[in-house]
Amino acid sequence: MKMMKGMLIGLAPVTLFAIYSYRLDAVLLILVSVASAVASEAIYQYLTKKPLKIKDLSAVVTGLLLALSVSPSLPLYVIAAGAVVGIVIGKQIFGGFGKNIFNPALFGRLFIIYAFPSTMDPWLTPLDGVATATPLQLILNEGLLTPLPDLFLGTIPGSLGEASTLLLLIGAAWLIYNRFANWRIPVSCLTAVIIISLLAGQNILFHLFSGSLMLGAFYMATDPITSPKTQLGRYIFGAGVGIIIMSMRLWGWLPEGTTFAILGMNLLVPLINRYTKPKPKHA
Repeated sequence: MKMMKGMLIGLAPVTLFAIYSYRLDAVLLILVSVASAVASEAIYQYLTKKPLKIKDLSAVVTGLLLALSVSPSLPLYVIAAGAVVGIVIGKQIFGGFGKNIFNPALFGRLFIIYAFPSTMDPWLTPLDGVATATPLQLILNEGLLTPLPDLFLGTIPGSLGEASTLLLLIGAAWLIYNRFANWRIPVSCLTAVIIISLLAGQNILFHLFSGSLMLGAFYMATDPITSPKTQLGRYIFGAGVGIIIMSMRLWGWLPEGTTFAILGMNLLVPLINRYTKPKPKHA
């Protein structure tokens, strides 16, 4: 529970900014997502006669992360469906907290992407709510680079929790300082993004500040349940996430690939753990 409380505190700055930027839309998405996650976990545990564990706050964190990863225009029934799928199929079916393979919030988001593919649009600008393209869509479709100050401060359209790099970094610094998140994963992820941006002749800061990279690298990829247990494994895992994200941005069919990158690397965690496990020393 201590770790979950720490995650909620770390997410507080960007959550409050999302509410400030999108007002009632953000409040309703967050409330419905969290309520659906908690309720579906409680109902599943009741029906399967398992101990009720909603007090550990893990379902609350899942619901909040899912809400922060979607468009402010997403219909409420869609976020509710995503939260239920993320909790029940992405978490409880594997045995519950501590046994799930995939990050439940991203599993729910993946379900939304495929089951309700058109509901993420339109993307809205903060405060005035004007429908427009995201920075990654602009550079992919029109070759237009969004001003870096806008990306850093958060005056851009995007998911509820991805807009302000500044606030994401403030929360991330708190998480890492209090050891609620392992710094090796985001550092290796961002390093991979920097190296590939350099090799491809791309603007490094644009790729660091845009999309769900910061939200995913610091708050989702660092999930201790679905990331490697070894220090070397964490470097490999983070680098893999960064490589997949940049590969999809530069050569993929979608402007953003954070969800696919983290879930894809989640699949490799058992293999990474196996081959990075320190060999026992023989006397």
